Amino acid sequence: VERFKMEREGLVTEGQEVEISERSAVTGQYTCLVEPSIAMSGIYRARQRIRSRKGKIKKIEQTDRGFYLLVEIDE
Repeated sequence: VERFKMEREGLVTEGQEVEISERSAVTGQYTCLVEPSIAMSGIYRARQRIRSRKGKIKKIEQTDRGFYLLVEIDE
């Protein structure tokens, strides 16, 4: 299960299957997006990268800092 930060609510629902894309920087660090640019992961190093390109939203959490998606990924 990976955690993604989402700025606005109502864009996805729990149980929904989503596509995941990867963005890389020259520094060897990677971030992942739930498409189409709904939520963003933290920063991963090359050995920690999310390799799967699909996932299922297990839970949507609301905190005072915003919304977080817990996405179940088969790896």
